[in-house]
Amino acid sequence: MRFFAATLTPLVLAVASPALAQTSDHSAHQRTPPTTSQPAQTADPHAGHTMPAPQATQPDPQAPAHDMPGMTTPPATPDPHAGHDMSTMPEMAWPQTPPSEAGHDMSGMTMMPNVETSADNAGRPPEPPPPAAAGAGPAHAADLYFDAQQMAAAREQLLVENGNIRTNVVILDRLEATFGDGADGYVWDAQGWYGGDINRFWWKSEGEGAINGELESGEIEALYSRAFTPYFDFQAGVRQRYTPDADRTDLVVGVQGLAPYWFEVDVAAFLSNEGEFSARAEAEYDLRLTQRLILQPRAEVDFSAEDVPELATGSGLTNAELGVRLRYEIRREFAPYVGIEWSSSFGDTRDYVEARGEDAEDTRLVLGIRAWF
Repeated sequence: MRFFAATLTPLVLAVASPALAQTSDHSAHQRTPPTTSQPAQTADPHAGHTMPAPQATQPDPQAPAHDMPGMTTPPATPDPHAGHDMSTMPEMAWPQTPPSEAGHDMSGMTMMPNVETSADNAGRPPEPPPPAAAGAGPAHAADLYFDAQQMAAAREQLLVENGNIRTNVVILDRLEATFGDGADGYVWDAQGWYGGDINRFWWKSEGEGAINGELESGEIEALYSRAFTPYFDFQAGVRQRYTPDADRTDLVVGVQGLAPYWFEVDVAAFLSNEGEFSARAEAEYDLRLTQRLILQPRAEVDFSAEDVPELATGSGLTNAELGVRLRYEIRREFAPYVGIEWSSSFGDTRDYVEARGEDAEDTRLVLGIRAWF
């Protein structure tokens, strides 16, 4: 038994030694220098480097206290900026402190003003003119390689495609049936134009009548239109009116366009062949509830400078219409709508209307279609 105990004891210690080595305490971090019987280790290339702690930095209170004796730090590289006295230079003071006060002599440098302008303005470097050879060639260099007539036709087409385009549109703003206290009726209001971006021929037509009855009023206008701003056109032309009692031919001068906040405005003055002066103003606004559902308030007022008993018109404010329409755009070009509208006559015009046995004030339901093509 003693023989087996003496034999197994070294084997048990040999097996247990790695496990004991893994669980040993490294808190002391001490390493025993190797003995001469062990193989020589590779020399540390960083040995002998002294790394003194920087004097300007404070020790990190959270840094672990690892004791690593025998380790030296390399000497610090000299700072090329060392020795520069910057105590007199305030922080971020370049716009207020001239460069000469910081020790830099910049008296010979011309400082250009920091202005956001082109190079041709004063204070910027002058821009040299183009060389004389730049204008020595033909007006159109492509003519040297292509037929001149073909290039002239191509340039004309380029002008057409970049602004000189003739287009046209027809807008059926209102085509509706009205149902009110009096007789049921119908109303139309259409307009359109043909031309370019600046000059156009514009036409307008509107009127109303009773269903299964006679036409109460109708008119058509032919106008020359010229844009004087990106949003407004000046219009001038003639208007032909029809009523059961009398007809009139008027000279027309007006303005039509898109006012701020997207109000569509149409204002016109009329001078009839009988010397009667009148005016009319219309405004409407599209309030998009959804991409297809639009609520449109609309207002129209008429004025007259004098009494015209033949046309049942008094001086001053003659008529006014206020309405709101809700349309659904099945397509952008086609939209049915439903709405309500109030209309009234004022002043002497109201007396003329009532003398005829008609209602001077009316509220009616409207059903209609708005389309354009």
